Amino acid sequence: MSKEYVTTSSAEGIAATVRAAKTKGLPPVHLWNPEFSGNLDMRIARDGTWYYQGTSINRPELARLFSTILKREGEDYFLVTPVEKVGITVDDAPFVAVDFDTRGEANAQELTFQTNMGDAVIAGPDNPIRVERRPQTGEPSPYLMVRAGLEALVDRKSFYRLVDIGVHHQNWFGVWSGGAFFRMIPSDELKEG
Repeated sequence: MSKEYVTTSSAEGIAATVRAAKTKGLPPVHLWNPEFSGNLDMRIARDGTWYYQGTSINRPELARLFSTILKREGEDYFLVTPVEKVGITVDDAPFVAVDFDTRGEANAQELTFQTNMGDAVIAGPDNPIRVERRPQTGEPSPYLMVRAGLEALVDRKSFYRLVDIGVHHQNWFGVWSGGAFFRMIPSDELKEG
């Protein structure tokens, strides 16, 4: 995606369009397919902070509003309204999972994650957890599927809590949630200590 920014669209204009469409729950972005309008100078940093024209968006309700109209197509991210589709930059994942609650035990356990944008997501087959490891360092980066190809990076404290409740299953160390086992690291690579 080219980094040339459009001048006809603005964050304020997109927010006004979404507010006017006011729907219960999440807007049906999967049904909206307007023509591409260009890129907007908007970025979501790895820590979940939203920026517009280089300045952080300090109104949580505005960032939350934008997060409800976020759409991913391939590796690209867009803000979509019924009449407009603008590209934005996402450094890593568009959301951050900042905490989770545990209910149940063993393979009947459910992990409900909260994101920095106020979403509550139960990890399971439709919302899997995956862990990528950096090739150079082996450092893990855990992710949770929030919706429609949009993931949350699980923050460090939550990942440590996942490790604390992790178990070994079929030669893997990981966690259960929603009837599914999510692999974190091969059991034989887990350092005891």
